[in-house]
Amino acid sequence: MATTDPFREMERFAHTFLDAGRRGPRQMPMDLYRAGDHYVLSADLPGIDPGSVDVDVDGQLLTIRAERTLPADEGAQWITRERTGGTFLRQLSLGQGLDTERISASYSNGVLSVTIPLSERAKPRRIDVTVDNAPAQIESAAT
Repeated sequence: MATTDPFREMERFAHTFLDAGRRGPRQMPMDLYRAGDHYVLSADLPGIDPGSVDVDVDGQLLTIRAERTLPADEGAQWITRERTGGTFLRQLSLGQGLDTERISASYSNGVLSVTIPLSERAKPRRIDVTVDNAPAQIESAAT
């Protein structure tokens, strides 16, 4: 029996990020692992206002979007400014066998955690085997 990886196209979307020096979505490092009957995705989003975090599912496409706004500080003379503001975006193509209705997300200490449960029909289950012990009857035709 072949097994499928429900995140097989995930990396295809991960490569849609633009370079840090260009305008556009910024990189959002993440970890993904399976724990029992669900997957856990942890994405680093330090300095993000939790109100700007948006997680949505459209069919089999999971989208994570967040915004970091840096203070303007009009009178400041910057010595260095390495932290970037802007939009952070990650899209993942979810495979079959996941329960997209029960996906949940939480944000704590700069880390977004998204829990993606397996659907009930995708979980392994035991099949009962019935035994028929009735003796086979052979009928003969009399000539």
